Amino acid sequence: MAELTCIHELLHGGQDGRSHAIEAPGRAPITYDQLRMHISGIAGALYGMGYRRNDRIAVVLPNGPDMAIAFLSVASGFTCAPLNPLYSRPELEFYLSSLGAKALITNGEPSPAEEAARGMNIPVISLKSLYEAKPLGASQEFSEPEDTALVLHTSGTTSKPKRVPLTQANICASACNIADSLRLGPGDRCLNVMPLFHIHGLIGALLSSVAAGATTVCAQGFVAPEFMGWLRDLKPTWYTAVPTIHQKVLEMAKSDPGKYDSLRFIRSASSALPVPIMRSLEERFGVPVIEAYGMTEASHQIAVNPLPPLSRKPGSVGLPWGTEAAILDGAGNMLTAGEAGEVAIRGPGVTAGYENNPDANAAAFHDGWLRTGDNGYIDANGYLHLLGRLKEIINRGGEKVSPFEVEEALLAHPAVKEAAVFPVPGGPLGEEVGAAVVSSDGVTAEALKEFLIPRMAYFKVPSRIVIVESLPKGPTGKVQRIGMARRLGVSVERVADQAPVKTAPMTRTEAELARIWSEVLRRGDIGALDNFLELGGDSLLATQVMSRIRRSFDVDVPIVRIIESENLSGLGRTIDRLKGERPNG
Repeated sequence: MAELTCIHELLHGGQDGRSHAIEAPGRAPITYDQLRMHISGIAGALYGMGYRRNDRIAVVLPNGPDMAIAFLSVASGFTCAPLNPLYSRPELEFYLSSLGAKALITNGEPSPAEEAARGMNIPVISLKSLYEAKPLGASQEFSEPEDTALVLHTSGTTSKPKRVPLTQANICASACNIADSLRLGPGDRCLNVMPLFHIHGLIGALLSSVAAGATTVCAQGFVAPEFMGWLRDLKPTWYTAVPTIHQKVLEMAKSDPGKYDSLRFIRSASSALPVPIMRSLEERFGVPVIEAYGMTEASHQIAVNPLPPLSRKPGSVGLPWGTEAAILDGAGNMLTAGEAGEVAIRGPGVTAGYENNPDANAAAFHDGWLRTGDNGYIDANGYLHLLGRLKEIINRGGEKVSPFEVEEALLAHPAVKEAAVFPVPGGPLGEEVGAAVVSSDGVTAEALKEFLIPRMAYFKVPSRIVIVESLPKGPTGKVQRIGMARRLGVSVERVADQAPVKTAPMTRTEAELARIWSEVLRRGDIGALDNFLELGGDSLLATQVMSRIRRSFDVDVPIVRIIESENLSGLGRTIDRLKGERPNG
C-alpha cells in the first residue's frame, strides 16, 4: 500500500464504502461512504465560510460519533483543536487564546465554551448546521502532508501547558504504525472509551481504525455500569484504555460470568500498566493484553508489546514500532543496553517542536532527538522498560526510587485496588516515599509496610501510606503524582516538633537501644521519642545498629524497621515482638 500522509488519503484508502466506519450504543451505524459524505459536507461548509488550511478551529463536543466526525472533518482540511468539554470558562478562554482559534464548533447548546468564544469575538458554529450543508465541488482544498492537522496541549502537571502541533504526516504515520502493530483489518471493531480531545482516543483508537478500514465504536466515555454490556452486545475485537479503567473493568468482571469471545486483544496506554493487572486481565478474558507507550509529542504510540506469536515482556512497554528510541545520559550521550537514562525518540510521527516556545525546544530537542522526560532502559533484546518520569523519580537521601516499581509491589497485595507512589518533600533525607492506596477490605498502612519489607530494598518502602477512597486523576484517567503529597495533606512530620521535651527510656529494651544509638551516633541524651533520622542517622549507620541489635537481643531487625520506626520506643516494641516470636531453645 502506498504511503498515506494525509487524513483525506486515509479516508480514501480503499475501505469498503458499505462497511461500518463508526458505531455508537443506541445510534445507527455510519458507513465509510456516509462518513466521507459527512466530511465532504462539513469541510466544504467551513471552506465556504472562508476558512483555509492551517486555520485553527476549536471543537468542544461530548465524546461520541459526532465528535469523531467533527475531528476527521476539521482535521482533513484545517487544523483541529479539540478541547475538554468540562473545562471552565476561564480555562477555555486561556486555551482559545493560546491556540489563536478562528472558530469554535459546538453542539449548539449553551455552554461555558460558547460563552468564552462569544466573549472573545470568536465565531461559534453548531455542528448541526454543518451537517445540513451541501458538499462543495472541486474548489474545496484538503490539507497537504506538512500542514498542521491537530494541535494539543501537554498536560502541564509540572509546568505551563505547551502547544504541540502535529502535521498530517505525523498523525497518519502514527495511525498506520498502530494499525500495523496491532494487525488491524476491516473485520476489527474498537470499543473506544477514551476522550476524543486526547491523543490516545483520537489516534490510538479512531484514526488507527480508519487507516485499517475497521470500525470504531464511539462510546460517550467510560461508563462503568454500561461497559460489560457493551463488551457483550457490541462485540468489539479490542478496546484501549488507561490502567485505572482496566482496574475497574477487573472489579466488574468478578461479578460478571459472561464470556466475551469477540475480543482478540486488550490494549493499554498513557500510563504504566502494573503487571498484576495485566495478568489478571489476561486470565479473566483469555486474550493477550498489549501495553503500549506513547505521548502527545509522538502522535501517540512510540513502542508496543507485540501480539503473539512474537514475545511480550510484562513490565516493559515493548519494541519501538515505527519510531526510533534511544537512551541518553545527562550530557546527551547514547547509553548501551541495560543502562538507565532518559528515553529519546525520533521518527515520522514526532512533532518538529513546541509552538512559540524556544526554551522548551532547547531543553527537549537535541540533534534530531526528542528527550521525553521519561527514565528507562532498553534491554539486550531491544525492549524498552520505563522507570518513571524523571521529575517523578523520588530522591530519598541519594537513593533513587521509581514510583512504578513500588506501585507494582503494592498492587500485588490482594486488598489493594489502586496505588499511587509519590515524593513527600522534607525531612533529613530531602524526600520521603509516600503512597496513597485504595483498599477493598480495610487493610492498614502498617500491614502494607510489613507486606513490602521482604519484597524490596528498605529505602523503597513508603514511610507514609495513606488509605484513600479514590486517587487524584486527570481528565483521561491518568493518576496525577506531581503535587499529590500536597493534595492529600501528606507531610514529613518532624519528631522535634512533636516532642520537644525528652522522655527517658522506659524499658530495658529501650535502655539498651538508647545505648546502641548513642554509640553509633556518637551522642548522648537519647530519648524514647527520638527519631533515628532526626538524630543524624542514615542507611550506613542503620547497618551498624542492625548488627548491634542482633548481638544484644539475638533477633534480626530489617534496616527498614530501624529507619522507618517513628521513634526509639517504636523500635523497642518491634524488638520485643520479635523476641516473643522467637522459638525457645
